[in-house]
Formats: sequence, C-alpha cells, structure tokens
Amino acid sequence: MKKALLLGAVMFAGQGLAEDLPGQRFVVDAHKLPRPFATPAKDNGGNMVPRPNGVMPKVPKGFVIEPYISGLDNPRFMALGPDGVFLAQSRADKITLLKGGKAYPFAAGFHYPHGLAVRNGALYVGDLDAVWRIDLKTKARTRVTKDSFGTRSYHITRDIAFDSQGALYIAIGSANNVAEEKPPQATVQKVSPDGHMKTFAAGLRNPVGIAFYPGTDDLYVTANERDGYGDGLPPDFFTSLKAGDFLGWPYAYAGPHPDPDFGAKRPDLVAKTKTPDVLFPAHSTALGLVFYDGQAFPKDYRGDAFIALHGSWNSGKPTGFKVVRVRFKDGRPERGYENFATGFWLKGESPPVVYGRPAGLLVDRDGSLLIADDQGRTVWRVRYAGGR
Repeated sequence: MKKALLLGAVMFAGQGLAEDLPGQRFVVDAHKLPRPFATPAKDNGGNMVPRPNGVMPKVPKGFVIEPYISGLDNPRFMALGPDGVFLAQSRADKITLLKGGKAYPFAAGFHYPHGLAVRNGALYVGDLDAVWRIDLKTKARTRVTKDSFGTRSYHITRDIAFDSQGALYIAIGSANNVAEEKPPQATVQKVSPDGHMKTFAAGLRNPVGIAFYPGTDDLYVTANERDGYGDGLPPDFFTSLKAGDFLGWPYAYAGPHPDPDFGAKRPDLVAKTKTPDVLFPAHSTALGLVFYDGQAFPKDYRGDAFIALHGSWNSGKPTGFKVVRVRFKDGRPERGYENFATGFWLKGESPPVVYGRPAGLLVDRDGSLLIADDQGRTVWRVRYAGGR
C-alpha cells in the first residue's frame, strides 16, 4: 500500500471517541495552539473497568490483535532477549521473562525498574538508583552508572538505549511539573565508559521513551509536557535529538512559545528552543517508542515509529489511550501521526471509561508488535494476517 493512499491528514488538536478509529490521521500545528489557560485544568483521570466480554482493541484492516499474556502486575517497558521477552513490572520492582505464553521470574529488588536493553550477553535495567547490568547466564548484577539521577519524585521512569558504538543514553524526567532545575533532571544523559554522565539534550520535562532509528545513531524521544495550562496546551511530542538540543522546559514549549510564568526569565533559552518533529494533543502522555524493523508487516511500515499514548488525566476532553504510528520518509518523520491500535477507551468523557492504557512497545522476533497495557495488566500482540 502506498503511503499516499491512506487517510488524508486531519487538522485537529483535540481528541474524542469519534477520532478513535484505526487509520485516522492527525496533525497538531505548533502555529495554531490555544493560549495558556484558555480552558480550565481539570482532574479527569478516567474510570478503569475490566475489559468487557467480547470487546477487543481495534487495529487496521489486515491486522489481528490478541492477548499475548494477561494477569501481569503493572507491565511497562520491554526488551527482546535471546529466548524470550524481558518485561519491567515497575511497581512490583521486578523483571519478568515472557516465554511461550508464560511469565517467569528473572530479577527483583529494583527501585521502579523501567528502561531495558539487551547487549553483549547482558540485560541492562534503568531504575531510580542507577543503570544495572545483569549477566544473562549467571544473573550477576553490577552497577553501570556512578552519578546520581537526581531527586526521586514526580517523574520516575528511566529509559535507556545504546548507540552503535556502545554508548549508553538515559532519559531522566523533572522533579516538578514546572520549575527551574539542574541537570540531570529534565535531560537525556550520555554515559562515558567510566560510568559518569554528561548532558546530551535538555529542556525535556519528562522524556519517557528513547530509541535509535534503525541502522543509525539518530536518537528519538517521546516527552510529556506540563500540566495545568488547559486542555490544548502544551502538546506532548516525539522528536529527534542531537547533542546540545534544548526543548524548552520550563521556559518555552512547542518551539519558542514562551511559558507564561518562566519565559521572561530566560529569553535566550526561549529563542533556542527546538520545535519538535511531531506534536500530540496535550496530556496524551506519550510513553513507549519503537521503530518497526521487522519483516512481517507490509513493507510500507518498515522504519516507521509506533508510540504508546497512555492517556490523559488533566484534560476535560480526554485524549490518548491508544498506539499511534508516525510515518518516516528518507529516514525522517513525516508531519502528523495516525491511529494504529485504539478502542481501549470505551465511552464517556467526564470521566472517560477505559479498560486499558498502552505503555510499552516492542517488535518481537516474529515481526509482531507487542503492546504492554499497564492498567489492563496485559501484553497484547498485533500480527499481520492480510495480503501483501
């Protein structure tokens, strides 16, 4: 299927059940954002219910979605191991190995483990204290990072990724919704061979997912922006990162838009703020990120990004609760995004009634896409069953 044949772009900055169908395409325009506080901030986190009998998430025509394994405790991020899938069960402080439809204990005793990576016979785990290396054969555990990750509050996920040279990168969120903070808070850090960290990119309120584009050292990040500024502001985002990039927090957002409280303090950093590649509706809560590098989906999908939008809590008009696709062309993201896996939001807006919240993503060895749903306690598998 040629990319031009999918649904055309829809200029839209909000969300709703009418915009929850697979294949629908959206663009959030950085030049058409509402004013700060144009709508009141609302605590509207949603009503979690068990998945009703016969109800399943929705995926595009030709794809099938099915439970991969259920009954898990807070499944979050994943990594592909040599004989299964490693899963961080963050609130349970443990790592589980998923294999053959069953879950096996692998390692425990962490402090909110989240980011996972497998490299050179070892599993690397990012938690609130450090990045740890676990030998896959002996399970011997050693500490990789030597520096503190900063204050343990507010944003507590620590995703990790390795570049082609073996350098380790760590995403570290802020300790506040909006405030002036020092690194490593609100940054992506690069770790030197001796275990010490150096700021790679800054101004990232809550960088949750990081990943390198396949075959390159081009780093990408998903980030959650600040709360309390109204339904449409500021948008969450997905963007490439280069050394020295500044993404605005707390002085600006979505490019050089000055923050109403902090912008006047550092006009130099407002002017320096990079405009992200792709914006999502404010409060969507962009978490897991994976690039499709498998062979099982149609060729049109190869190299595209999948992003888990966990769902809002601070928006009168709910948004998120789905997995979206960002198309790439010539190694760069195209403008906008489109729905891929939806239907976790059942009904209602105040509150929304939902049975799942996508969090982590992984391309399995067979080319299927795994979706960790932390609230539904399930890892879902999406496979392609249609014609080419």
